[in-house]
Amino acid sequence: MLKKILVANRGEIACRVLRTCKRLGIATVAVYSDADAGAPHVAMADEAVRIGPPPVKDSYLVIHAIVEAARATGADGIHPGYGLLSENEAFAEAVLEAGVTFIGPPPAVLHVFGDKILAREQARGADVFPPPGTGGPVDPADLESAQRAAESIGFPLLVKAAGGGGGIGMQIVAEPGKLARALTACSDRGRAAFGDPRVYMERYIERPRHIEVQVLCDGKGGAVALGERECSAQRRHQKIVEETPSPAAFFEGEAGEARRRSLHESALRVVTSAGYVGAGTVEFVAAESGELFFLEVNARLQVEHCVTEMCTGLDLVEHQIRIASGEPLAPEVREHAYRGHAIEARLYAEDPAKKFAPQPGRIAALRWPAAGDDLR
Repeated sequence: MLKKILVANRGEIACRVLRTCKRLGIATVAVYSDADAGAPHVAMADEAVRIGPPPVKDSYLVIHAIVEAARATGADGIHPGYGLLSENEAFAEAVLEAGVTFIGPPPAVLHVFGDKILAREQARGADVFPPPGTGGPVDPADLESAQRAAESIGFPLLVKAAGGGGGIGMQIVAEPGKLARALTACSDRGRAAFGDPRVYMERYIERPRHIEVQVLCDGKGGAVALGERECSAQRRHQKIVEETPSPAAFFEGEAGEARRRSLHESALRVVTSAGYVGAGTVEFVAAESGELFFLEVNARLQVEHCVTEMCTGLDLVEHQIRIASGEPLAPEVREHAYRGHAIEARLYAEDPAKKFAPQPGRIAALRWPAAGDDLR
C-alpha cells in the first residue's frame, strides 16, 4: 500500500481523496496556491506545500511544481482528482519519471482517450461503435470536402473539438449553411482551451439520453463494470442531475436487463482493449429506440462517482489507491451487489432567464434534509 499521497487538486475532490487516505492510515500532502492558503483541503492534510500564485495556470497546472512538492515531502503517490491535470499525459509521465506512483491510467492510455478521434478508433476496434461520423479530423479551410462529409453523415450533426471535454468546443449544426462557421468556431475553441485545433463531425442524436458506465480495472486481467449512471439532464452540454441506475424505459424487463448487460460488456471491451488501469467512465449516448453509441472515456474519477458508491457500498477512491499500489481487484469489488437508487444534483449560481448567465451572490438561506446514511 502507498505510504504517503499528494493530492494534486483543491476543493471538494481534494477533501474527498484526503478523507479516504486518512481512513486507510495513509499520510497526506496538500498543494495550494496563495488564494487557497486557508482552504479546507490544506487544513485536512498532514502537510501542505505552496505551489504558486492564485492563477490556476501558475499553480495547479504547473507540473514541475507539483512533482517537486511530492519529491520534497517524500510522497510515493500522487492522486490527481478530477479536472486540472487529471487526464494530462505529460503530467502522468513526469510523475512516473520522478519515481512516484500516478494514481490513474498509464500515460499511453491517457493519450488515446484524451484524443476523441483516437478514442473513437479504439472503440471501433473493440466492436463498440460511435455515432456515424468522420474517420479523422476535418479541415475547416477545406469547406468543399467538409460539406461532402457532412452530407454523408446527414443533418443535424455535431462538430466537436478532438481534444474537447465538458461540452467545450462542440456545436450542433442543423443545416449546411451553418457548417463553415461551426467548424471555425470549434477549431478556435479547441486551440484556445486544449491547444488542439483539430475537429471532427458525427451524427447528432436527437432527444438523446446520456448514459455512462463506471469501470474499475486492475491491470492484471481484472475488470468490472459497477453499473451505469444517467446524466441526461444537462445545460450547455454539461451535467446537472446524475442518477443510478438509469430509469430509461429501454432498460426495463428481461430485454432491458439484457441491453444493460450488453452495455456494461461494451464498456469493458473498450477499456480493456486499451490496457486501462484504475477507475474510469465510458460514456454513451442513447437514441430514443434504445440504440447506444460510444461517446468517450473519462480516464479519471468523475464528479458523480458518489451515486455509484451509494448503490454499491464501495469507496472508489480506496480502490483507485489499492490498484495503484499493485493490488488486484478486491473480492468486494468483483462480487459487488447493486442496491437502491441514488441521485446527485449540482447547484449553479446562474440565471435561466438570461441563458444561464453566471449570477453570483450571497446565499441567504440554505436548509439540507436531515443527515443520514442515505444522504451525502
